[in-house]
Amino acid sequence: MFDNKKDFKETFERRLVEKYGRTVPDSHITERYDILGEMVRDFAGREWRASREEILDKNRRQLIYFSMEFLMGRLLTSNMQNLGIYEVARDGLSELGIDIGELEDMESDAGLGNGGLGRLAACFLDSIASLGYPGHGNTIRYEYGFFRQKFRHGQQIELPDQWLSNGFVFEVRKPKHAVEVKFYGEAETFIKPNGEYGLRTRNATCVRAVPYDVSIPGYRNGVANSLRLWSAEPSEHHLPTDQTFESYLQTLKELCHGLYPDDSTEHGRMLRLRQQYFLVSAGLQSVMRSTNTRYGNLDKLADLYVFQLNDTHPILAIPEAMRLLMDEYGYGWDAAWEIVTNLFAYTNHTVMPEALEKWPENYVRQLAPRVYMIIEEINRRFNIYLNEKGIGGAERYAMQIIKDGQIHMTNMAIYTVFSVNGVAKIHTDILKNWTFKEFYELFPTKFNNKTNGVTHRRWLMYANPRLSALISSKIGEKWKTDFEHEIGKFSAFADDPAVQAKVMEIKAENKRDFAAFVQKAYGFSIDPDSVFDVQIKRLHAYKRQLLNLFHIIHLYQKIKEDPSFRMTPHTYIFGAKAAPSYVYAKKIIELILAVAKVVNNDPDVNKYMRIVFVENYGVSLAELIIPAADLSEQISTAGKEASGTSNMKLMMNGAVTIGTLDGANIEIADFAGEENEVIFGLKADEVQSMVDNGTYSPWDVYNSDMRVKNIMDSLFSGPWCEGDQNRFRMIFDEIMSRNDQFFVLADFAAYNAACERADELYQDKKRWAHASIMNIGQSGYFTSDRTIAEYNRDIWRLGELQPKTTK
Repeated sequence: MFDNKKDFKETFERRLVEKYGRTVPDSHITERYDILGEMVRDFAGREWRASREEILDKNRRQLIYFSMEFLMGRLLTSNMQNLGIYEVARDGLSELGIDIGELEDMESDAGLGNGGLGRLAACFLDSIASLGYPGHGNTIRYEYGFFRQKFRHGQQIELPDQWLSNGFVFEVRKPKHAVEVKFYGEAETFIKPNGEYGLRTRNATCVRAVPYDVSIPGYRNGVANSLRLWSAEPSEHHLPTDQTFESYLQTLKELCHGLYPDDSTEHGRMLRLRQQYFLVSAGLQSVMRSTNTRYGNLDKLADLYVFQLNDTHPILAIPEAMRLLMDEYGYGWDAAWEIVTNLFAYTNHTVMPEALEKWPENYVRQLAPRVYMIIEEINRRFNIYLNEKGIGGAERYAMQIIKDGQIHMTNMAIYTVFSVNGVAKIHTDILKNWTFKEFYELFPTKFNNKTNGVTHRRWLMYANPRLSALISSKIGEKWKTDFEHEIGKFSAFADDPAVQAKVMEIKAENKRDFAAFVQKAYGFSIDPDSVFDVQIKRLHAYKRQLLNLFHIIHLYQKIKEDPSFRMTPHTYIFGAKAAPSYVYAKKIIELILAVAKVVNNDPDVNKYMRIVFVENYGVSLAELIIPAADLSEQISTAGKEASGTSNMKLMMNGAVTIGTLDGANIEIADFAGEENEVIFGLKADEVQSMVDNGTYSPWDVYNSDMRVKNIMDSLFSGPWCEGDQNRFRMIFDEIMSRNDQFFVLADFAAYNAACERADELYQDKKRWAHASIMNIGQSGYFTSDRTIAEYNRDIWRLGELQPKTTK
């Protein structure tokens, strides 16, 4: 490999000749990128091997993190930075006449995730490795990601995300670790060689699950873990006899085609279930097989491994683990149950009961008949336990695993796992006191909070090098490895005029960078001196992009009605994808784009505000937007957002939060000081009280606030309707006829006042700079390193690796 610039150049040139038969001058940029990627992957391979050897030599306990998505972003730069080879590579390439930035831009965002859930999982992998813990992700190798968003004729359309079109240089295919996953068939009784009865599945459709491993290097500590991507291939020994091979191949292709298939159809829902079972069965089989090979049994499986279930999607791992232990490894129910109940921990990511996953009994019975039998038995034994505790009536019904023809996955998880955690203080309190109240009263010691965090390495050190350099110049370098405790020292400079000026200068440079991107990508200009007002997150009604947009419409109407009206210039920046089957969310996107078209092309208005809706929002765009953001829109309905993570990334980069007391916003305001944020709106208990008592009607707001009436009426008659009064009727009906489920109108007046307060704060440059620096300096709690340390202390109990790498 290489350890200096000279070695790097020689290795790069040699590999280019060996693989492509080309010298540097006559090589193509794709060839150069591929060679650099392979060199980075192989450099990490040394740490990968050393970490694996220490795990095996010392019987280290390991974490398997099951998640349906990992929104990794680009890996080239972050891996080089974590490995400490970025400067060597950059300088070596420069001497070869190659700009490393051009190669970095060649990389596609890995299409393995969609929103906050997947980005959180990616941050966790970075922190797990950087803290030296042996922990590995498991997900599916989606060939076409979620989707590539395009805006055509003012609407979102979904195209395949062909992120693998040029290969994925960081993955290593490992066919020797392949396993077979069985779908469908029938469960039958048979007599074991020892004369006992057993159960097995016959006539199943077998799929070969092949792993592709991606190394996840920690930050300059010699540790490298794995992200394992499972891919479906034809079985080598058990091809189906009841369908054609072409039909069988189509079934396999569907499994790994894309993330979150359309669940508006029965076929799509069943495909989601098949994906979930494929992932957990493959991951469990791999771990159990290797453990049994090494130790001769699985008696100590729960000592050697812990499985974290990230949200409801991987909960089928629980009955599948029971099936494997009993049917494949000969354990009785009690012995298997003892292992399983000490093996799994569960993270909840939603407080809304309607969002908790449940599956029709017939789906699971058809897809995995033996697993369904085990779920029935878990439910039966749980009811015996409830009888022993004297629990009946409504409490018993609320906790049922199988009821009304549905299998309630979260109920099964809470009964089985040894740990249930929420992801922000308010979220966990709501889980305890409302969503899972009955379970909390029954199993209080299982519940705990682990407030989310984000990796400061990607979101501050690498995304915002100008600010990182300033921080290091003032407080030294220790913050890079101990962000939680060291970044707070930067708060001491909150009132230092020179530091204030430098922070604002860096923000201005980052804003100019984003403005240049907008000009190049979308062909219109934005004012870098305006407030960059940012709302970047998955499009969902409870996240209330609509509240932001209604305020923009209100400002537009004021400008048009009153020629003397003046406002602080704003650039409103949106980034969001709506799920393909989420028609209402897609209609909100259409309205944002329609309003943007009007605003951006009206000379009376566009000198005060412009709207940018970035296309195909993802990690790489976030890395450009977040360092440039002035104002962080975190305006979800109080009590609905579990945590949020864009709020943390924006805070780290000095943005001021305008938000409700929801999710991690509460803790952000606690740390940075509420005077350094702009907090508004109904609180979670007030929202719940209005729901319980039926005291809220959007018509009351409509009839009492002329601003609201004008906004809502504009959905039929505004210039964004382009003469079609039915174009946005759906949005009007959702708010007015379905009682404004997420209290958009209820919070409008408070939000409007909050926006005015934010503008006043922005006009006072010293106060704004103070608030920005306080947000940066008090963001230490929100590093995922802190979150992972808490998970490990309270749940995982992993030892720290200290591998010895060899050159």
